[in-house]
Amino acid sequence: MQGKILIVDPIATNRIMLKVKLASAFFGVLQAGTLAEALEITRSQGPDLIISAMDLPDGSAADLCRRLSDRPRGGPVAVLALAGENDRTTRMAALEAGVQDVLVRPFDETLLLSRVRSLIRAFNAEADLRFRDDADRALGFAEPEMPFGPQGDFVLVGQDSARLQRWSIALRPLLGGRVRLAGGSDVMSERVIATAPDVFVLVIDGTVVRPEDNLRLISALRATARTRHAGILVLQTVADAALAASALDLGADDLMTDGFDAGELALRLRTLLRRKRMTENLRHTIRSGLRAASLDPLTSLYNRRYAMPHLTKLADQAQGAGRPLAVMVCDLDHFKRINDLFGHASGDAALVQVADRLRGALRPADLAARIGGEEFMIVMPGLTLPEARQAAGRLCNLIGSRPFDLPGSATPVRITISIGMAMASIPPAVAEPGHARVSPQERGSRLMEEADRALYAAKVKGRNQVELGRPAA
Repeated sequence: MQGKILIVDPIATNRIMLKVKLASAFFGVLQAGTLAEALEITRSQGPDLIISAMDLPDGSAADLCRRLSDRPRGGPVAVLALAGENDRTTRMAALEAGVQDVLVRPFDETLLLSRVRSLIRAFNAEADLRFRDDADRALGFAEPEMPFGPQGDFVLVGQDSARLQRWSIALRPLLGGRVRLAGGSDVMSERVIATAPDVFVLVIDGTVVRPEDNLRLISALRATARTRHAGILVLQTVADAALAASALDLGADDLMTDGFDAGELALRLRTLLRRKRMTENLRHTIRSGLRAASLDPLTSLYNRRYAMPHLTKLADQAQGAGRPLAVMVCDLDHFKRINDLFGHASGDAALVQVADRLRGALRPADLAARIGGEEFMIVMPGLTLPEARQAAGRLCNLIGSRPFDLPGSATPVRITISIGMAMASIPPAVAEPGHARVSPQERGSRLMEEADRALYAAKVKGRNQVELGRPAA
């Protein structure tokens, strides 16, 4: 099933005919005859899309959109309206209320199905982002901030530059922001896409011998990193249902089949811009949440959740490349004494300052993580044993040679660390008889266990020193 669609129409025969078309295209279908029924079914059944008659016994498609936007819970549901006549005033009122598009009966079945697929695809993608954002907020991460005002960067793409110029003059007062022009041959040039435009308007001229060639631009825009999330609106100067359907299936977000109308085009572009800004903010929030989930909130080093799988990856890469790998477990000496003498705020400050010194002494390829309490892990790929010993001694000296300024203490406080180190041995390319290959996860675990044992030995021998464990397989 491609999706669940609610048909809202007071005329039963209309509902039945539309249900047959949708069911044959593998959509699940729900039915309602009034606005009130539609709201109840939406609440209980959660359709992916609503196709509504423009006029209902207790309201209109525009009223339905407004009522849906007032729902206290649940994400947005796209509404596609079906009208009995091509009336601009009615269509504009519906679009302003949030209706995604208006098709006029009798409509082309291929175009209807393409429009349905396009809307479900777009709103499912947004719903997926909203689901991940809800999870982020449940974990305490901030909600996305909505940008102020619908300013944007719009590009009109077509062959008739004089006509595009006239259109841009009509659009600028209605849109604000930036309206630029591009020919079909240079739309993918650095001049056009360098600033990552928000929305492209692809003008398909009915007088062109092969207008379908323009549709290749949709695939190109969707395949390019800087434009793949841009809105795409296809504007036909001459209606062609088959071409319009192809544009939607290729990835166009919206279309106008009746030529240029400055007011309607501006309204549709503002809608696409708002949708793009919303999804951008959701993506940003998700990226921020994923990053926050991998970091220790106190020191901003990686946390154990991130560090252990990354150690596994580095150990596997080291074995595959035949290169050494050093793993160090560092522990602050007598850390409890700091908390007892100066308070937990001083203990936190000590952890932060130690983390800063460790971080500043490492290479970009190295991994530093706080893996618990006053314990840190350092992973340094590519170091030989003498180099690793030298690096560990340098870290030990870096912490112990200069006292720390801590809140609660009138004088700087000397802090030292003990380091246990393990080196990954380089196994033969082919396992020797009787010796099974070790999995990457087990190899990483063995390295950590050996470094832990070496750390314990460093503590026993007097602290503020480096102790080497035996090589780990």
